[in-house]
Amino acid sequence: MAAAIITRWSLRSQLLKLVATASSLAALMAMLDPDRVAASMGLFLVGVNGYSQFYAIYVGMRLATAYLALQASKPDAPSVLGDVTALFLLAQPVGRFVAAFAIGLPTGLLLAVCGVELLAGLSLLALRPRGKVPSP
Repeated sequence: MAAAIITRWSLRSQLLKLVATASSLAALMAMLDPDRVAASMGLFLVGVNGYSQFYAIYVGMRLATAYLALQASKPDAPSVLGDVTALFLLAQPVGRFVAAFAIGLPTGLLLAVCGVELLAGLSLLALRPRGKVPSP
């Protein structure tokens, strides 16, 4: 039983670190070349407000997600931090699902990104620790 809990926690911690790394890299790419990243997502940035909104979502929110995931991956972190990270990840496919009723599902790269967000978020919730989490 204890080995299953340690394995579950270890897997979740590794996934949280992967989410933190991917979110950080995505934010870095968005900062370095916002027009290319926006174009790959089907966006065209116009004016100060367009860029500001892009940076708020694709830089600010991704860095917040990365920080939250990194904090949640620590051995002494409350499991709710990982749950909130999962909700941050799952909010994006949920928004795309709502938009699908009005305009259809995303295509190409964005559909793949949506799949990864969905898989990572659901995996974090599935790997939620049960019982007391052992300390290192």
